[in-house]
Amino acid sequence: MDYPLVYIDKPTAQDRAAIVVPLAAYNLRNAPPPQVRELVIALQGLQGETVGGIWAKTVYDWLFIELLAVPEAWHGRGFGRKLLQQAERIAMERGCVGAWLDTFAFQARGFYEKQGYRLFGDIADHPKGSSRYFLKKTFADAAS
Repeated sequence: MDYPLVYIDKPTAQDRAAIVVPLAAYNLRNAPPPQVRELVIALQGLQGETVGGIWAKTVYDWLFIELLAVPEAWHGRGFGRKLLQQAERIAMERGCVGAWLDTFAFQARGFYEKQGYRLFGDIADHPKGSSRYFLKKTFADAAS
């Protein structure tokens, strides 16, 4: 039987769930169920409002850093380094062996490399005229 391929211009949550079902079933036959735990550390302003921070999660035995933001006026004062260090410490307490993230060429690759992260992949011309970088840090390597 020939099944049609249909482009869905406005996908729904049900469309996504239907695609996840066979993938999740396959994954569970080949790996243990992942324990996904959020890891969020906020930078707070004078009124206690969140003005930046780190948004990450631990999945299996790695920390994935999705967002790290420090207000521009706060740059150069060690906040980014402290956020990373605290997130890495919590990840190690959760049994993680390393951390990974992605950043664009116009963002903070050099900052992450100063913190011990190493390039493991890139996409040139994403966005056009720039690049996207994938970096990781293995905690055992960082300790030695």
